[in-house]
Amino acid sequence: MIKSNQLLKVWRTVLLQSQAGTATMAQVKTTLQQELEGIKEAGTWKGERIITSKQGPSIHVQGSKNDILNFCANNYLGLSSHPEVIEAGKKALDTHGAGLSSVRFICGTIDLHKELEEKLAKFHGKEDSILYASCFDANAGIFEVLLGAEDAVISDELNHASIIDGIRLCKAKRLRYKHRDMEDLEKQLMDAKDCKKKLIATDGVFSMDGNVSPLPDICKLADKYNAMVFIDECHGTGFFGPTGRGTDEHFGISDKIDIVNSTLGKALGGAAGGYTAGPRELTTLLRQRSRPYLFSNALPPPVVACASKAIDLITTNTSLPQKVQNNTKRFRSRMSEAGFTLSGDPEHPICPVMLGDARLANIFADEMLERGIYVIGFSYPVVPKGKARIRVQLSAAHSEAEVDRAIDAFIEIGRKLKVIS
Repeated sequence: MIKSNQLLKVWRTVLLQSQAGTATMAQVKTTLQQELEGIKEAGTWKGERIITSKQGPSIHVQGSKNDILNFCANNYLGLSSHPEVIEAGKKALDTHGAGLSSVRFICGTIDLHKELEEKLAKFHGKEDSILYASCFDANAGIFEVLLGAEDAVISDELNHASIIDGIRLCKAKRLRYKHRDMEDLEKQLMDAKDCKKKLIATDGVFSMDGNVSPLPDICKLADKYNAMVFIDECHGTGFFGPTGRGTDEHFGISDKIDIVNSTLGKALGGAAGGYTAGPRELTTLLRQRSRPYLFSNALPPPVVACASKAIDLITTNTSLPQKVQNNTKRFRSRMSEAGFTLSGDPEHPICPVMLGDARLANIFADEMLERGIYVIGFSYPVVPKGKARIRVQLSAAHSEAEVDRAIDAFIEIGRKLKVIS
């Protein structure tokens, strides 16, 4: 009979073997560990700080005793922790539950979904919209449905990864044009002249650089070559343009954009979810054939309700985009005067502080955290090698005093690390 201590040894051996996996997996683990060490040695390691509070202009970070000012979130309007947004989510949790346990076409569509889709379509001036689990899914699900082998898609070379992945799934002729280069875009359109449908795909705002797409010029070329225009508005919806309708409103050409994909996970409540807004025939076809829509659980009711309330707040308080603009101008002006190099469009709240070196960017961000400012160093492969930066994002929820406090910390550390004199 096996004694208890012997049985314990047997179980320990079995547990260790199960954790180790197969001999092949052990070899793979060694290779993966070497790759991880290489990332650390290159100074491009991306750690994850742990936040222990609501998302907002001021947060709590594990390991820090005091409040930390957050200048690194996509919470452009400060609505992620707005009391009315939170209350709407709580109410939906009570009335509709935590989730639908199903995809939309089986038994996952609720009245809250339809109400939000109507609001989003109206917000963008489109006929209809369709919700997804994320904008990544919206981008992954549209090109394969819209475009066939006789068609062409012409994409900016720096488009978001989700657009790139979505385009890879379709059978259309795939062409790329140099970043915001209209001469090259026209060349690609000429190469696609014999294709049946032509679609120009671009980010409205390119998130790593804060560069705004030249939509008026794109639309002129689209008219000239009989092409459709698609924009990803994740970094424009809710706060860019006079009333926050996005990049097309910023340029005053909303009627020229055929399809808008965007997110609920940034300015519109900050939780999750994405959508496509456009012609009703397109959204109806997406409900029939778009794989991320057909095979993903429906958005949870509290998430939908939070986004719906965020839309209400944006449409009733049109001063929020202007406050984002004011904070952006204040930050860019003082930082430039101090000697920092900032990239991006001067009117957009994405303000990349260019540092070049990946290790320097991470050290700079750590020093900022010690002074109570939350920012992150961005380096390869998120941005090109030699283009490391700290991407600052301004919010309507930041006060002028908080913006100044962040700038003062940048100046102090910039001088310490000899970034500025």
